Amino acid sequence: MRVFKFGGASINSAARIKNISAIFKSYPGEKILVVISAMGKTTNALEKVAEAFYKGEKEEALQLFENVKQVHLNLANELLKSPVNNIHDFFTEVEWLLHDKPAKDFDYYYDQVVCAGELLSSSIVSAFLHSEKIKNTWVDVRDIIRTDDNFRDANVDLDFTQAKINEIILPEFNNTNIVITQGFIGSTDENESTTLGREGSDYTAALFANLLNADSLTIWKDVEGVMNADPKEFKDAKFINALNYNEVIEMAYYGAQVIHPKTIKPLQNKNIPLHVRCFLNPGAAGTIISNKHVQQSLPIIVLKQNQVLINLNSKDFSFVGEKPMSRLYEIFADLKIKPNLTQNAAISILICMDDAHEKIEKLALMASELFDVQLERNLTLLTIRHYNTDIINKLSKEKIIVLEQKTKDTIQMLMKSPQ
Repeated sequence: MRVFKFGGASINSAARIKNISAIFKSYPGEKILVVISAMGKTTNALEKVAEAFYKGEKEEALQLFENVKQVHLNLANELLKSPVNNIHDFFTEVEWLLHDKPAKDFDYYYDQVVCAGELLSSSIVSAFLHSEKIKNTWVDVRDIIRTDDNFRDANVDLDFTQAKINEIILPEFNNTNIVITQGFIGSTDENESTTLGREGSDYTAALFANLLNADSLTIWKDVEGVMNADPKEFKDAKFINALNYNEVIEMAYYGAQVIHPKTIKPLQNKNIPLHVRCFLNPGAAGTIISNKHVQQSLPIIVLKQNQVLINLNSKDFSFVGEKPMSRLYEIFADLKIKPNLTQNAAISILICMDDAHEKIEKLALMASELFDVQLERNLTLLTIRHYNTDIINKLSKEKIIVLEQKTKDTIQMLMKSPQ
């Protein structure tokens, strides 16, 4: 049993969906559970639909949704000679809601609208594979993954979900080798759609791999695998062929756009290897992530722009003790923000964060009850795992180091350009 996850970039055109069929043809006779994301920029487009609806702009919301409909209908027409049976049901599901008036929180409506993206894309992919004589079964993941009602960041009921996998998914593999479903979404016990938060599609795939005791999970992307730096920032970024789960968690913690830790955990718990491979070059091996020890020779570089340094000083020169620190972390939780770097002294605390302007202003105001607060903006946070002197000197050249922390494996430097 394998689990495949295809992201939005892999299905954002007819040509790329056709490429997917070639991938399946290279795995004849294998049992594969397939998790599909929304196509291309669909989630962003549906977010705008939800926002317009919640503002009471019904006609605007309906027109924005009509644009989403046409994109999917055009794609289906380009790929298929006959219509996709169930996509009109999903159109109706959203349009019915858009003709109503909002009476609940925005997050509830966000989930009811945005979930359509994965349902539409997976239906089109399933229908196209049938047209290519690749037999498969399409399953609505909302019938499988049960969640609570924490809309936009729902928590999964693993016992219920396991029971539904045993009841619905496993028997389907007696009839077909390929079962297609959706990432990112689930459903409450009242059949209300939910979404699973950041990196929800990868997480869905990891949950299926865990609960199916799969041999592996493959995430198909538009890059050859994991790189040691963002190639958009560093032209000399290098491909990494193997990583340990713990290393990937560290990379994500420091802000690397790799696999989210919540995706890693279900795989790590059952020692299921994760392959990151390129759908544009499916013959390439890609990166394998597993529990095996890997001696990491390449430095791993993470660059975070638009950082702010918050300098909190004790108002009366007393030590910064447990009570103000506890209150500070309560503020972080209330604002749903987290520090990227902290440094404590006897009477002060330095905190580096992403400069989400509105939240930082709220933080500064709330923290001013306890501290004198100063902000320094327009900073860059550089993190290097497995650093050496040469790479430190190269990447910090002609920069002013505002704050630095170093351990045996990792150095972090908060920097700014000279005036």
